[in-house]
This record gives sequence, C-alpha cells and structure tokens, in this order.
Amino acid sequence: MKTARFFAVLAAATMVLACAPKANVDDPEAAAEAAINAAEEQANTKLSDLLPSKSLTDSVSYLVGFNFGYFIKANNFGEDLNYAQIKRGMMDVINYDGDMHDPQLETKFKIDPNLMNELFGKYIQMQSEYKAEKNKRNGETFLEKNKKKNGVMVTESGLQYQIVAEGDGEAISENDTLEVYYVGTYIDGKEFDSCKEEDGKDPFQFQLCGGNGYRGGVIAGWVEGLQYASKGGEINLYIPSELAYGRGSYQMEPNQTLVFNVKVVDVKKYVEPAAEEVAE
Repeated sequence: MKTARFFAVLAAATMVLACAPKANVDDPEAAAEAAINAAEEQANTKLSDLLPSKSLTDSVSYLVGFNFGYFIKANNFGEDLNYAQIKRGMMDVINYDGDMHDPQLETKFKIDPNLMNELFGKYIQMQSEYKAEKNKRNGETFLEKNKKKNGVMVTESGLQYQIVAEGDGEAISENDTLEVYYVGTYIDGKEFDSCKEEDGKDPFQFQLCGGNGYRGGVIAGWVEGLQYASKGGEINLYIPSELAYGRGSYQMEPNQTLVFNVKVVDVKKYVEPAAEEVAE
C-alpha cells in the first residue's frame, strides 16, 4: 500500500522534497513518507487559502440582503411582506437540485413561479390604491381642521395660506422670477425638501409660471399661493394633493397634502419681451 501511495503522489513529493523535514538517509521509505505528508499538508493549505475569508463572505452576504432590500423598496412592496415566507422561498430555490428549466417546475414549489408577474402586479397595485385613499382621507381631515386656525385663508381652488410676515415690496404676479428659501413637510411634520439660509445655501430661483401661463417646474399650489406674498414676506402654504403632485412622483406617495413655509428673498418683475424678441 505504501508503494502505491508513493507513486500516486510522486509529483507532489518531488516538488516539496527540499522543504520536507530531514529524514534518516538510511531509511528512504521514511523520507518518502515525510515528503508525502508535507505535500499533502501544502496541498490542503493551498485549497483553504482559495476559499473566501469570513470577512469577505459576511460582506457579500450583507450585500445580497441589500440587493433584495433595494428591490423591495424600489418596487413599492410596502412594509407588510412576510419575511419568513421570503426566506422559505429563497431556501426552496437554493435547496432545489432539479432542472430550473423543467416544464413541470410549477409543481415543484409552494406557488407556481409563472404567476410571479401577475401576483407582483396585483399586490403593488393594491398597495398603491390603499396609500392613495389613506393619504386622501388624512389630507382632507387635516385641511378641514387647519382652515379653522387663526389667519388661515382658503381660496376657491382649495388652497390654504397664512401670511406669517408681510413683505415690503409689490405683490407677486405669475410670470415674475423669485428667489426664496423654503421648507416642505408632510402633514405629520416630516420634512421632505428644503432650501434653508442657515444651511448656507443660495436661494432657490425660478420663474413662477414661465411666461404665457407655463408652470416653470413648480407645483400649482406654489403658482397660486405665492401670488399672495411679496418681496421680503413669509407665507405658509397648505396644498391639497391635486395642487401638488396628485397621483405621486418618484419619491412622493399619491394624494399627499403638503405644507410649505416660504420666505421671499427677492422678486424680479416680469418684463414683456419686445416684438423682435418674440419673433426670434
């Protein structure tokens, strides 16, 4: 048996012979045995060195979880997912040793994977409709209470506003260019956007309506509401969802009622362009 083993690892023994412990030159079999053991030890060490470290494995594991989390958040799955079932689905796939292209794959798992797009779409749609109705009701309740506060005015469109500080300049019209500092919050007081002087930022500059009635990138509640303010003034705007982002935007849930505090730093009055400029 020792002879067969000797031939099986002869190449490896030759490579590490110089590094093997000194053996009795009068006992060649012991020398070969030592060389074989050294070769096996070196081979085992090299294999283990090829494996990822625990630190790398932990980092990759975290990022796999991050990837799943990003997918869940980016697709608006909400907060009601059953994470025990997520883990079960993952482990069912990981432990499945059959052909993933098997025509009968739908029978191998708890739920037919072919229903994925259908069920995902239905779930996300129902989540969105729930949020839209919830935000609508909460917004209506908030505005109903808010309009009873001292100094709050209500316009025909449903916009509510409150003058915090009177300005010293002339009134703003829809085509003027403004410079403002502002803070935007949801009705629960959570801030979602701002441009604050105390943060060292320059005022936000924009043309209120962009000329010829075009809204230059600001919501309808701003276009209407800021015309009740003037240079140097400060105003609170309570904006129904239909005058804000309506059915939602990239980071805004549908039917959100919004609150803004706006300080008007400067107003550049709109000047009608000359006929030559319009033609050009």
